[in-house]
Amino acid sequence: MAIEKVRDFFMKLGRDKDIKEFTVSSATVELAAEAVGVIPARIAKTLSFYDNGGCVLVVTAGDRKIDNGKFKSVFHMKARMLSPDDVLSFTGHAVGGVCPFAIENPDVKIYCDSSMKRFETVFPACGSSNSAIELTCDELFEYANAIQWIDVCKE
Repeated sequence: MAIEKVRDFFMKLGRDKDIKEFTVSSATVELAAEAVGVIPARIAKTLSFYDNGGCVLVVTAGDRKIDNGKFKSVFHMKARMLSPDDVLSFTGHAVGGVCPFAIENPDVKIYCDSSMKRFETVFPACGSSNSAIELTCDELFEYANAIQWIDVCKE
């Protein structure tokens, strides 16, 4: 199960006890915000895109959408989202619980969008459709092994 891989990942960092598991679904930004008790913007959603045989994950604030022009400017390709099967295949996480943690596939590149930086902490999923963890933006970037901060979202 993906949440167990993420729990093991955070155990090595001494943060496994910080994972919140809910009795309700947190599979969408709105549901996650309700479960956590924050505004939707503070949910760190992980979006997955095709990348020439690989995958690009972009973690953004929950209230933002990808700006196709900005995406193409950064990645030099059109933004095409992965199918649910490909999401699971590349990341090991199913749609609704996709997160940038415990990704073992070297064909996956992870980026963080600057839309999250307006918050002290954000809440990404932890590999299941009913989990999250509160992290600072710097912690999220570090734990995700992100390549860089980018700006690919609409205001």
